[in-house]
Amino acid sequence: MHAPENFAPALTTIDLTHRYGERVALDRVSLRVAPREIFGLLGPNGGGKTTLFRILSTLVRPTSGSAKILGCDLLRDIGALRRRLGVVFQAPSLDKKLRVRENLAHQGHLYGLAGAALADRIEHLLTEFNLRDRANDLVETLSGGLQRRVEIAKSLLHRPELLLLDEPSTGLDPGARIDLWQTLYRLRDQQDVTVLLTTHLMEEAERCDRVAIMDRGKIVAEGEPEKLRAEIGGDVISARTQDATSLGERIAKSLGVEVSVLNDEVRIEQPEGASFITRLVEAFPGEIDSVTLAKPTLEDVFIARTGRRLSEEDV
Repeated sequence: MHAPENFAPALTTIDLTHRYGERVALDRVSLRVAPREIFGLLGPNGGGKTTLFRILSTLVRPTSGSAKILGCDLLRDIGALRRRLGVVFQAPSLDKKLRVRENLAHQGHLYGLAGAALADRIEHLLTEFNLRDRANDLVETLSGGLQRRVEIAKSLLHRPELLLLDEPSTGLDPGARIDLWQTLYRLRDQQDVTVLLTTHLMEEAERCDRVAIMDRGKIVAEGEPEKLRAEIGGDVISARTQDATSLGERIAKSLGVEVSVLNDEVRIEQPEGASFITRLVEAFPGEIDSVTLAKPTLEDVFIARTGRRLSEEDV
């Protein structure tokens, strides 16, 4: 789902910067998120996405820069903004010694909901998230997937217009992840909720309408996942060998192609990957331990922009 070019964005940041002492955690980040869009922040641990999340959820004040969320100034309209945001943190925020219904009721009280209005809203969310039969169960007895569902239901009690989720799939099995995404699509399509989430999982970022890839506090790529992958320009061939640097140099010289070297792996992008592998193996017999062919992924986009893997953390 995409808004026209002249859309009034749900969220805009301009040169957001944040430092922890001398370390720059966020470096002049500017982005726009459209209404009714699922927008992902993809990056390695230490890449800056959690700092950005904490700033957008009003927990941390940026060192410099500005942001406007749902028409509210992030620095001046915090009270009004918090009433319009739903936030689900990576760490569970449920009281596990309370029942599901009790957790929802306490959250409602924080937003001034009470009486019949609160009871009706709780019943609606219990139905919406298929939790009615677990409403009186203690949270500590629920699976990780069910607890995540309660977390999201809790964040939606006050009908927020923007839902922020930090690593929403943490601790979920594959089935629970599918349920989570069905919920997010339903919120977007049926209730016009805008969603911004952080993730280090490529498969999760692939499900977003648009994604910003972050590394070392900067946005290194932004766009629709399909279009970002298309920038790679063909198949990705990965050849493992004992001396990748030497082999990479010789492949580039002999076959006239651009290569990149990551640890013990030589990576080559080619439009016709299968036929190129034949040329490669014939040109360097016995020197390649293994070779793989794959369609481009968002990790390939990350590698192309940064020269390293998404899984490599900043220390």
